[in-house]
Amino acid sequence: MELSWETKSAIILITVTFGLVYAWRVLNWMWLKPKKMEKLLREQGLQGNPYRLLLGDAKDYFVMQKKVQSKPMNLSDDIAPRVAPYIHHAVQTHGKKSFIWFGTKPWVILNEPEQIREVFNKISEFPKVQYKFMKLITRGLVKLEGEKWSKHRRIINPAFHMEKLKIMTPTFLKSCNDLISNWEETLSSNGSSEIDIWPSLQSLTSDVIARSSFGSSYEEGRKVFQLQIEQGELIMKNLMKSLIPLWRFLPTADHRKINENDKQIETTIKNIINKREKAIKAGEATENDLLGLLLESNHREIKEHGNFKNMGLSLEEVVGECMLFHIAGQETTSDLLVWTMVLLSRYPDWQERARKEVLEIFGNEKPDFDGLNKLKIMGMILYEVLRLYPPITGVSRKVENDIKLGDLTLYAGMDVYLPIVLIHHDCELWGDDAKIFNPERFSGGISKATNGRFSYFPFGAGPRICIGQTFSLLEAKMAMALILQKFSFELSQTYAHAPSVVLTVQPQHGAHVILRKIKT
Repeated sequence: MELSWETKSAIILITVTFGLVYAWRVLNWMWLKPKKMEKLLREQGLQGNPYRLLLGDAKDYFVMQKKVQSKPMNLSDDIAPRVAPYIHHAVQTHGKKSFIWFGTKPWVILNEPEQIREVFNKISEFPKVQYKFMKLITRGLVKLEGEKWSKHRRIINPAFHMEKLKIMTPTFLKSCNDLISNWEETLSSNGSSEIDIWPSLQSLTSDVIARSSFGSSYEEGRKVFQLQIEQGELIMKNLMKSLIPLWRFLPTADHRKINENDKQIETTIKNIINKREKAIKAGEATENDLLGLLLESNHREIKEHGNFKNMGLSLEEVVGECMLFHIAGQETTSDLLVWTMVLLSRYPDWQERARKEVLEIFGNEKPDFDGLNKLKIMGMILYEVLRLYPPITGVSRKVENDIKLGDLTLYAGMDVYLPIVLIHHDCELWGDDAKIFNPERFSGGISKATNGRFSYFPFGAGPRICIGQTFSLLEAKMAMALILQKFSFELSQTYAHAPSVVLTVQPQHGAHVILRKIKT
């Protein structure tokens, strides 16, 4: 049956209309909206490169990052040009009121402490930027917003209370003792050895978080964590390509491996959780690990709401939190430990002060929870290490709706970028020695060191501050106390100073040091 002329005309009109609407949306997304945002920012005195189609500054961003990683840097703690090269370059070129383009979105770089404080505190107005590919590395609390985030935080919080962490201290001790034993086996007849401490410290923190997370199932947990490390490397390798629309759906070898790892991680964690749930139902005592405490808190939440299961976490949500335990716990603490040892190798006077304090409190006895909390000098050192070498160089937040931030007007569709490493190294905020290791600045605590300004946030800030920061600092104190009891250390001549970002700030070429056994 032949269609009438009127019907054909209607079909053509509808097709053309849909085509024009779609073309307009694409044009608006790719060009008109970015150019409008650029105009609005420039009118407020912000400077940056002109918008370039689709990728913006992303290509230059990754080219510059690749270039700085091509060779080590001088032995200095002025690491911002290496770990955040494009952000550093933008601020140096365009000033503190500047922006860059990450794809079709402008990132407004915030350098004013009070503006940064406001962004961290207003979590509904400035939600996290959600990158789809990142869910293959981290899930759980860090990826959630609104009521879901509040529920997860409420259920997870009890696992990180101080009295629970005290119970975990023997777990920290066991893993740290294994590290000390392994290092002692490397010593030559003269009581010294040259080793790359970075793999050992990664193994230590992975072991601690595996034991602390999964207790008796920690061997399975370690396999999961190895897969997560591989995931992180694959994601970073494909980061720039992920900006290309639909790229993540192409069946490349890396994508197949990423998806294969993701399924294996999820299956393994689900098996661990199911075994633990069966043990609980059988009346066995809850293990005092993070998974046991999380399940206990989850069951309590469900019971308090009339056994309505939707009020607690689902199996998939518990899996997500377990994945997050490792990325947040293992990466952060291994970074903190390796840079602490590098800095104490370079500043032997601070190494000796830290050792003296450890020996005054513990002698040659095993460190315990109460004693660790008395380590003031070690606390000062760790704070300074986190200032100079923060695990994350910066964080981005989405502008949900048009909003005024001080004298700056931000518009929906923009992102703001909080450059942690630039703020931590800012001479205007920290003084002329901002780029120099000086733990003494923290002798009166963080508030005095910052003069009350919002210029120190290695674990984030506001309601979403890292839930595991006390866990990480306690573990670091335990490890450093044992290391200082047993060894002195200095940098090897083969050490190449090359801080590099692989999710977190890590030593690109390892950390080669000379260990010497301390005679007791």
